[in-house]
Amino acid sequence: MKESILSLAPQHWEEYELIDTGGFEKLEKFGKYILSRPEPQAIWDKSMNADEWKELVHAHFSKEKNNPEKGQWEEMAKMPHNWQMNYQNPDGLKMTLNLAMTSFKHIGLFPEQAVNWDYISDTLKLFPIKTPKVLNLFAYTGAASIASKACGADVTHLDSVKQVVTWSKHNMESSGQEGIRWIVDDAMKFIRREVRRGNKYHGIILDPPAYGRGPDGEKWILEEQINEMLKLCSDLLEPDHHFLILNMYSLSFSSMIAANLIHSNFGKVENAEHGELYLVDRFKKNLPLGIFFRFRKL
Repeated sequence: MKESILSLAPQHWEEYELIDTGGFEKLEKFGKYILSRPEPQAIWDKSMNADEWKELVHAHFSKEKNNPEKGQWEEMAKMPHNWQMNYQNPDGLKMTLNLAMTSFKHIGLFPEQAVNWDYISDTLKLFPIKTPKVLNLFAYTGAASIASKACGADVTHLDSVKQVVTWSKHNMESSGQEGIRWIVDDAMKFIRREVRRGNKYHGIILDPPAYGRGPDGEKWILEEQINEMLKLCSDLLEPDHHFLILNMYSLSFSSMIAANLIHSNFGKVENAEHGELYLVDRFKKNLPLGIFFRFRKL
């Protein structure tokens, strides 16, 4: 069966916009508020000048000199520290997500992932199992978990950071959902236990960082551990009806690497798609924001 190689950009955002990119920064509208943040892939020139950016922006994130992973927000205009955004697609998926400015430049939302929320919704609406079991690993603030739950799945949501899981619960409640199973644990330790227990899932969502730490200081390095993780996931995935979504953000990775990882651990898969996720700014510049591989058997 032929494998599709795609570049995917979200089509259904009403409250998000990528306004401009360039000079290693991006200017984004999240609901009512406009933020500027560092973006290592935006190596081209900005389309707007500095005064035009400054006129629009509510808050700007500056990295620490000695720690590029952390920094601080400078507010240029009055705005709340916490606010909400809504997402809705034509198939009826609705979510209300809570946003906040963190010291790691993130705000609780990766808007390019909307294409995968739509894929989850579309897949589960067609699924022949009444209550499919879905495992969301490295689940962050839980939009994929909420999308799965909204379509009737029995969802297990795992992240290593307790505060992020609390944030996810808030998103679930704001979205009018309930009953997600929350786990604070190291992802590798958890799935090893699940394999030993003989547990199976109809859907697995993996969105691992390039680097990370478990709740007890366990080290995660994408290049060193993703192959073993996918090998374990192949034991966890139900053979007859299933889907899997893999996202990776390492700048050194291509979707061909994702394809090799999937095929070496899962063999031949049905309805496979892989490629880049990206966003488009007002000036038609495409900003790549990660790679994906996904497949499903209904």
